[in-house]
Amino acid sequence: MNFQIRVPLNTSPEQYARLCALRVVFAQVCNQLAPSVKHSRVWNRVTLHHLHYHALRAQFPALGSQMVCNAIYAVSKMARLIYQHPQSPFNPALKPGAALPLLRFADSCPVYFDRHTLSIKPGQLSLFTMDGRMRFDLTLEPEKLAIFEQAKLREIVLNERTDKVFELSFHLDTIEAAEPDALAEPVAQGAASAALIPEYVSVEVTP
Repeated sequence: MNFQIRVPLNTSPEQYARLCALRVVFAQVCNQLAPSVKHSRVWNRVTLHHLHYHALRAQFPALGSQMVCNAIYAVSKMARLIYQHPQSPFNPALKPGAALPLLRFADSCPVYFDRHTLSIKPGQLSLFTMDGRMRFDLTLEPEKLAIFEQAKLREIVLNERTDKVFELSFHLDTIEAAEPDALAEPVAQGAASAALIPEYVSVEVTP
């Protein structure tokens, strides 16, 4: 079983605006890359990095090198979901030879972070923005803090909740020695396929 730890961010109006600006540019990078994925039918993350990283980095210098890598990862992950998932209506196996649909990311799309763009230490969380690092007070139980030292961190995702609060979700691999209910929220198996296509992605089909 995998685990997820959610951390809401208590942002000031200025911090909220900075996170919104970061999210918009992140979506722009995703949308710049998505047509190439559609036409080339290549969405392997490593291959996409080799083919497009330098051009994207030059086109979006304010986003920073690692966040460009994270945007490439976001497109690769969504393409795998839309084009490869057996339950996806857009899986090309259903219509051999048909053109792939275009994926379009809304400005409300999640932003992916990693250990290079986000760091945690006792009492504080620091994350990258286009205007420098942003720091927040962080209060977590000692057991949850220990997870970040013991477990393999798979993903860090920034989303905005319906109440206009930005929230970070930390997705971690199973910790065999931990007590799941005491440490973090378990992620249900099959949750990804329950709502296959997220609201922030539109799928444009060519007639």
